[in-house]
Amino acid sequence: MRTTRARYLIAVALVCAQAVTAFAQDTKKEKQQQDVRDTAHKTLQQLYKAEPSAKTAIKHAAGYAVFNNMGVKILVAGSGTGKGIAINNKTKKETFMKMIELQVGLGMGVKKFAVVFVFDNDKVFNSFINSGWEFGGQANASATTGTKGGQMSGAASVSDGVWMYQMTEKGLAAEITAKSTKYYKDDNLN
Repeated sequence: MRTTRARYLIAVALVCAQAVTAFAQDTKKEKQQQDVRDTAHKTLQQLYKAEPSAKTAIKHAAGYAVFNNMGVKILVAGSGTGKGIAINNKTKKETFMKMIELQVGLGMGVKKFAVVFVFDNDKVFNSFINSGWEFGGQANASATTGTKGGQMSGAASVSDGVWMYQMTEKGLAAEITAKSTKYYKDDNLN
């Protein structure tokens, strides 16, 4: 009788321990998700202050994505990582994402920057979410007023149906650069 009771108590203790562990993991995940949301919100507010027309462009887009990145370059090599969130404007569904950047060339320093993508249609938005996206080599584009009547002022067309704003600590970047950068889903936060 005592062995049955002891086994029962052990089983109950194991179930409780698993529940506590799962709760702690869910809480950590929720905190990380909220941190990404908060950072994205701050980035959007900075963008809207620097380029007020961006608010309308994002509101009328199929979706958008906001990434905050930190890059480090030491002598001939550098890399950067970041987190972000993509939001479907129709469904309001959030997809948490990551980015990684590789750089080659002389230099030294740490650079913080943010990138906001605006997607004209569902096809390019869904492709970004489900297949990821990659800049190859180095892409440079001037941030200009596009063909959208000034609505995309300050953004650069980086692909058919995809616009990009790049923010540095000094504000909206006049020239958009992307060096071997890959954007993909964050399996840990989705």
